[in-house]
Amino acid sequence: MKVGVFKFSSCDGCQLAFFDLSEEILRLSEKLEILYFLEASSKNVYDSFDISFVEGSISTQEEIERIKSIRERSKVLVAIGACAVSGGIQSARNFENYEEVFKEVYKDLEMENVLRNAYPISRYVKVDFSLFGCPINSDALKEFLISTLLGKSPMEISYPVCLECKRKGNPCVVVLKNALCLGPITRAGCGALCPSFRRGCYGCYGPIDKPNIDGFEEKFGKIDEAIKVSFNAFNPTYRGVFYED
Repeated sequence: MKVGVFKFSSCDGCQLAFFDLSEEILRLSEKLEILYFLEASSKNVYDSFDISFVEGSISTQEEIERIKSIRERSKVLVAIGACAVSGGIQSARNFENYEEVFKEVYKDLEMENVLRNAYPISRYVKVDFSLFGCPINSDALKEFLISTLLGKSPMEISYPVCLECKRKGNPCVVVLKNALCLGPITRAGCGALCPSFRRGCYGCYGPIDKPNIDGFEEKFGKIDEAIKVSFNAFNPTYRGVFYED
């Protein structure tokens, strides 16, 4: 199985999941060959791929052209992490005044081909599978690789973080500390990391399908500006899923 790992506008954090699995990948080397991975190797072959993993959002015209080229060369395209799946932190600019933000950051610098908005890769190409999170969980990546090698459908998680808390025996931080926790409406997959350390989930895996906003608001009251920031810190293109302006 020929694999490519690609980066677009992002922090590189999701690619580190591959390094966490370095021993497992070495054991699978007879069945899995990573042809292209700039973060890991100076020798890269940009050829055809059975699977391409893509980190990062699309933020420039060049990236639009590059993601389309990768799609054409790939049998399966996997979006990894919040940036690739839903735009990531950089797509927060989609809801601000682009010129003001750009001048504040870059002063007198002029940049060509920078898009006014940053979008997930699914806006431009077909995505076959998504691994959620900021960053992704290496266990989820491992499960995907092994399932694919065995010819099985990878597991797709659609239940909320609360279920992971129950499995781990975590006391509910809402009950224990009356803390704001997005666990009831956030997709699981992190292993309930934040609630395990007695703090509320802040939604980095994005929303579950059809989140119960009415029930959430009944508990926490009107969604104010501070909560909106939590909802959209990692998954800004879900704006309107969690709440409406």
